[in-house]
Amino acid sequence: MDINSIRNRLNQLQTTNNRTSNLWKPQPGKQVIRVLPYKHNKDNPFIELFFHFGLNNKTYLSPITFGRPDPIEEFAQKLKTSGNREEYQMARKLEAKMRTFAPVIVRGEETQGVRFWGFGKTVYQELLSVIADPDYGDITDAVSGRDISVEFITAEESGASFPKTSIRVKPNQTPIVEDKAQMENMLENQKDITELYQELSYEELTGVLNNWLNPDDAETTTEAKKETAPESVVAAKAASANVDDAAAAFDDLFNK
Repeated sequence: MDINSIRNRLNQLQTTNNRTSNLWKPQPGKQVIRVLPYKHNKDNPFIELFFHFGLNNKTYLSPITFGRPDPIEEFAQKLKTSGNREEYQMARKLEAKMRTFAPVIVRGEETQGVRFWGFGKTVYQELLSVIADPDYGDITDAVSGRDISVEFITAEESGASFPKTSIRVKPNQTPIVEDKAQMENMLENQKDITELYQELSYEELTGVLNNWLNPDDAETTTEAKKETAPESVVAAKAASANVDDAAAAFDDLFNK
């Protein structure tokens, strides 16, 4: 029995369970939330994480999130500069995509404590625009911030290929909660979101890339050296990858 493999699997399951209980995903319809100051970076409540989406039907946290080298990202950048259109399309699929998170409480569910809401570029830009507007300012302020109405429309309801999330910042300034002790608990009892996603080593991500490029190669391991994919593999994978749909699917993934 491979004890290390058993331990790694246990760690993966524990990480997944911990992540599920600490993330909030909007449900169909409207909900009201409040973005809180982030305990682990009081200057900025928004946490930008980068993920590789759709490799071997999984999502992987990219080390570039922390300024560390990432073999998948390096391979994608090589493909981008090859001058080959199909390889460029493949690079767009492979390269890490940003997902932004913020600590929130959900109105009516305050007893569940602080959770993290993950959203895409459009919602992120809207939130930054509101905060940059002097008429609104710091909407996350614990005493004088503002609640946010979040509307989530499923793809079935909208008739689109993917669901849609829209926000409206409420005009009234209110505290997070009236009870000061409860407020203090919400501000201090927050997870470090980077602990909710497992970061694989450089060697492990190299193995992920090789397995994706060569799914029939049973001998590929995490120690395998990174190799350029055969042109036939690049062409086949690029042809099946609609980049725009992949970006939308990435947003959809985090709302499931």
